[in-house]
Amino acid sequence: MISILVPAAAALGQSDRELAEEYFKSNDCPKAITYYGNILKSSFEKAALKNYTTCIVKTKEWSAAEQLFKKQIKADAANSSWYHIYWGIMLEAQGKAQEAAKRNEQAIAAAGSRIDLRRDMAEEFRTQNKPELARTVLLEARQITKRDDLFQLELASVYRDLNSPEKMIDELLSYGMRYQNTEVVQNMLQDFTKDEKEQALLEKVLYDKIQKFPNEGFYNELLIWYQIQKKDFYKAFIQERSLDKRFKHNGARLYNLGNLALQNQDYANAGNIFDYLVKEYPKGQLYPVVRRMAIFAREEQVKNTYPIKTAEVQKLLGQYQALVDELGVNLRTMEALRNMAILNAFYMNDFKVAINILQKAIEAGKQEKNFVDKCKLDLGDIYLLQGEPWEATLVYSQVEKSQKDDLLGYEAKLRNAKLHYFKGEFELAKAVLDILKKATSREIANDANELSLLIMDNTGLDSTEAAMKQYSNVELLLFQNKRFDALDTLKQLYTKYQNHSLADEILWLTARTYIKLDSNQQAMENLQTLYAKFGHDIYGDDALFTMAKLLQEKLNDKDQAMKFYQELMEKYPGSIFVAESRKRFRQLRGDVIN
Repeated sequence: MISILVPAAAALGQSDRELAEEYFKSNDCPKAITYYGNILKSSFEKAALKNYTTCIVKTKEWSAAEQLFKKQIKADAANSSWYHIYWGIMLEAQGKAQEAAKRNEQAIAAAGSRIDLRRDMAEEFRTQNKPELARTVLLEARQITKRDDLFQLELASVYRDLNSPEKMIDELLSYGMRYQNTEVVQNMLQDFTKDEKEQALLEKVLYDKIQKFPNEGFYNELLIWYQIQKKDFYKAFIQERSLDKRFKHNGARLYNLGNLALQNQDYANAGNIFDYLVKEYPKGQLYPVVRRMAIFAREEQVKNTYPIKTAEVQKLLGQYQALVDELGVNLRTMEALRNMAILNAFYMNDFKVAINILQKAIEAGKQEKNFVDKCKLDLGDIYLLQGEPWEATLVYSQVEKSQKDDLLGYEAKLRNAKLHYFKGEFELAKAVLDILKKATSREIANDANELSLLIMDNTGLDSTEAAMKQYSNVELLLFQNKRFDALDTLKQLYTKYQNHSLADEILWLTARTYIKLDSNQQAMENLQTLYAKFGHDIYGDDALFTMAKLLQEKLNDKDQAMKFYQELMEKYPGSIFVAESRKRFRQLRGDVIN
């Protein structure tokens, strides 16, 4: 007897709400209905009504629920709208669509002029996938209050549900203009305009608004933001240039746009933006910086166009020298000097000139500790280019000590780890890389992790680690720009180790090296072998995407490029290249992409 009474006593100690929720969670709907019913008779709770209705639909206890709803609609007029709505859900579950529709109409009528209630009801209708009813509730609220600005964000969401992009955009732009709130509008547009047609419509609407209201900066701001999202820096430049003149920003915003274009590797437009600033503001505070950045943008373009042309590098060196001649050797030109040193060392193989220029840069920026240490890292690289690894590690270690817990210190440590790797000291390299995996910089941590995995996957397979030592030596040759020597060694390595775990790495490195020499047919051959033999492995999607790009951009076989892009999307749906492949596929197909 006691064993039966104790649980009952415990149950008595629980509230109706606790018991209702307990039974609901355990899917004991008959008991949950009883307790939710008790709650609703004493006070209104929307969560209780929702769960009660869910259980009624499961148990099909229609008559009991209808009695309760009828009673509560009369007794609790303030919440009658909710009872009508959930009664409608029960009627839909019984297949009585017309009766359910009448209940929803009664719910809306019962809301009257209660604006907050209408907002909540609209959200409920959206949850039930009934955007037409949500629209009706919100538009009636506007009529009642005679306020066209009411519920603009809510209606934008509803119009999105209804696939009415024109009205959605109109509501958002109207809200943004009224409250000058670009951030909210941008966030919602980012979520809502993912379809290409919607994006094209947004751009058209913004251009129309700018023509109609030329002195209203809000639309320009939004258009610039949109164009940056699309990485269309040319169009963003045109708009930003207009704003710069109209609102006298003195080039500050254009400078930021130029840097953004540079970060996104749009070197041509970055250069155009900085060139404009040089011409437009020759006496401005930013002049020395934008003058250098204009050259630097061209430099990045030259360094990323294969094969790299010596004549173009010489032209860049001449432009940097002209800048130094104009402004003198000082803090304003120290970065230009550093860039000149790197170009001389890496692309002209003139190490003596590079070191002399670097020493001038260090003298000019001697008060700037970070700059001096960056130059020391460059100096270490030059020593490595010259085949002096001990001198290189000495300089790297100096920066490690100088910048112990800072980003440059981690960078110096990474270069020392790579130096150990180049020398075939894999255990030492891996010990340093394991520390760097926890570095604060994601880029350094990723680089460290990638090299650590390469070492871990390909060492310990034999006592001499001969394959890995030869492979790391090839990477040193490539660092030293000895590409033809590297290719000869890579060919020998693949012949010797085509069944080794390094085989895919060898093919991938060979293909990338050929690309940098603009030997695209040879690159394709290696990529095809890589994809055929190792398509299931880590470089499968890399190889397929790179082949498609080469076919599109260099080998003029657009049909085959399309096939490869499509194959990548189907075979590697989780690849980081899917979005770009889709975009390129559509371009090749002739779709209009704004």
